[in-house]
Amino acid sequence: MNDDLPRPATVDELAERSARLRARIDARGGKEVQILAVTKGHVVEAARNALDVGLTMLGENYAQELEAKAAELADSVVEPEWHFIGRLQRNKVRRIADVVTSWDSVDRSELLGEIAKRAPGARVLLQVNVSEEPGKGGCEPGELGRLLATAAEAHLQVDGLMTIGRTGDPEAARPGFRLLRRLCDDHGLAVCSMGMSDDLDVAVDEGSTLVRVGTALFGPRLRR
Repeated sequence: MNDDLPRPATVDELAERSARLRARIDARGGKEVQILAVTKGHVVEAARNALDVGLTMLGENYAQELEAKAAELADSVVEPEWHFIGRLQRNKVRRIADVVTSWDSVDRSELLGEIAKRAPGARVLLQVNVSEEPGKGGCEPGELGRLLATAAEAHLQVDGLMTIGRTGDPEAARPGFRLLRRLCDDHGLAVCSMGMSDDLDVAVDEGSTLVRVGTALFGPRLRR
């Protein structure tokens, strides 16, 4: 490992950070909120340590990185639940279809079709852009009904919705988070995935059921 890079958090450090994060979420009334530990950009030891402290839901953004980590952790006593949370190209689906537990950033019909082809009956979250920021992934709220219909026709299991909050002050993300919660309720979807290290307090206030946390657990990324 390059000595100039920060070392990965030890098991003890990660256990302490995880406990602080849990307390932070619980203090906002989110005792049922689950934590998705985002291991993207960190060495495999970070993911292994996460498993050792009970963080079994792991999130990755890049197909090649996920593929490599899944191979290295294949012999783990605790089996990770891999969530793919990045912008996904159709031609990358095939290489990770056997290891992904949940596809959490699906925002277009052709991607639903490819996932259905490579991983029939797969679990997915549909990503919705509620921030009105053009650089953010996700379908427009008005397109959600069409995507839900496409997913049903493809026999995929839509567990819920996800979004990325508006950039800047966490309070600026509140209206979008409130909209995503309403969309989940309107469509009877259980999972409302919103909130990251900086804005999870607001997300939990607005009804998040799953937060995606990297920095607050693992510190700065070691690579990428």
